[in-house]
Amino acid sequence: MFARLVALASLAIGLAQASTPLPTVHLDHATVIGLTNNSVTSFTGIPFAKPPVGNLRFRLPVPVAGYSGTINATRPAAQCVQLAQDLRADMPAEIQTDIAKYLATILMPADVPQSEDCLTVDVTVPEGTKAGDKLPVLVSIYGGKAVLCAWVQGSTAQYPMDTVVRRSAELGEPVVVVAMNYRLHAFGFLGGKEVKNSGVANLGLQDQRLALRWIQKHISAFGGDPTKVTIWGESAGGMSVGYQMLANDGDAEGLFRAAVAQSGSPLPTGDVADLQRAYDAIVSRVGCAREADTLQCLRGVPVQAIVAAAGTLGGQFSYQGTAGVINWTPHADGVFLTDLPQRLILKGAVARVPLLSGDVLDEGTLFATSSFNATTDADFAAFVHDFSFPGAPAGATAPLLALYPDDPARGSPFGTGAADALAPQYKRIAAYQGDLVWQGPRRFFLDAVSGTQPVWSYRFERETFTGLGTPHGSDYYELLREANDMADYLVHFTHALDPNGAPSNRTIGWPRYDPVRRQVLRQLAGDVPLDVADDFARLGATEALMNLTLAYPL
Repeated sequence: MFARLVALASLAIGLAQASTPLPTVHLDHATVIGLTNNSVTSFTGIPFAKPPVGNLRFRLPVPVAGYSGTINATRPAAQCVQLAQDLRADMPAEIQTDIAKYLATILMPADVPQSEDCLTVDVTVPEGTKAGDKLPVLVSIYGGKAVLCAWVQGSTAQYPMDTVVRRSAELGEPVVVVAMNYRLHAFGFLGGKEVKNSGVANLGLQDQRLALRWIQKHISAFGGDPTKVTIWGESAGGMSVGYQMLANDGDAEGLFRAAVAQSGSPLPTGDVADLQRAYDAIVSRVGCAREADTLQCLRGVPVQAIVAAAGTLGGQFSYQGTAGVINWTPHADGVFLTDLPQRLILKGAVARVPLLSGDVLDEGTLFATSSFNATTDADFAAFVHDFSFPGAPAGATAPLLALYPDDPARGSPFGTGAADALAPQYKRIAAYQGDLVWQGPRRFFLDAVSGTQPVWSYRFERETFTGLGTPHGSDYYELLREANDMADYLVHFTHALDPNGAPSNRTIGWPRYDPVRRQVLRQLAGDVPLDVADDFARLGATEALMNLTLAYPL
């Protein structure tokens, strides 16, 4: 409380000394104070839910009842508690060098404190926007930190939206951008039968949904139009967009009218009760195993004890025969996702809104770097079975060995021949992982919905890095850095529900996607930055993968 009083006192001094008043917005009985910088006004860290602490931990988010007093929205919002996902320390030097060169191009935020009390939104608008302007609203759902650590790291502070908002004003199509924080790893995606039976699974997705309801209630005060909301995300954020389209059996509840998913589609996961091993491990490690109500016991455990326990379960870069990342991925829970994601898609339980969805060329390379110790055909077979399909009979995954052959020229990075073979099975595993997690789910989703709603797809091949090709996240970071041609499509889509017709000379006609022609917009380097290509590469392999996941969900 003392720190908050000091912050408000400092803010008051700043207001008194400022040559021009700081921007303000009124919410209920509160005055929200923001900052303007380089033609963009931001209001950061506005709570949309009560702090999910104490007895509210591991419960559905509770909306803020109302606002009063003064809200200092001039500083970065606290990040939800993060879970470290370090690269393997024993990676070969060449792999570490290649990854470091890519990470050097990524916007890295200043250190921002972490807290369980983190359910806040940031609102960014063109300077001068006022209540009643009714601008279309673009809602940003973040992915993992440095786009690598899905569902366990990430925050609004890591992905500033100033460049997109500024570009929208330059185009004459201004938008309001809202970014939300949501709970992560064990706090947001704990599984197990206890969690399912209590109706408190997929809390991170529930947080996102509540933020969308907050937008409906309050965005008009910032100059936004609650009837013109587009949800947008990349990586885990793109997957979240897909899950929001599946929520409530496809009823968007008027919360959004369009969707944009970059490098992320609903994953073919199973039931949340299947994650019992992770739940039991955490309960045991924090000393709750003997309690009659283990979930209630977890609500009283120190936050760092839960983080430490979750950190023992492995992760995206710790492949040594375990699939730690699956522990924190959304699964069917009977509440938010009433059935397995793929079943919902096949049943047509999908929000029927216009959709943009695409991937980069080499989605799997970054994530394949940790499997450098797989050196033989037998190692690849074990990786496919143990990491992805541990519940399948051994013979069920055998056909995948031929579909993803031991031939570097057919692996990822694609189109580089024998080059970029950072480890004996690296390019093979990169091709497989990219198709299993990204290309296959995207095609499965788009094939199912393209007959009921307008759909456009893209493939980003513009930025290339030695060893990694065009890696996961490269399209998103270029958009945030440069407000590129994709930003023009994004802004215009938010206004018109069609990416075509953006008021700039940087775009070309973008054909709609269908399962027959499979035309995608391709983003390229060089004198021809955009063209139209097809999406048939490894189509038989991705179809085989998706059929396998129908029988044996991840």
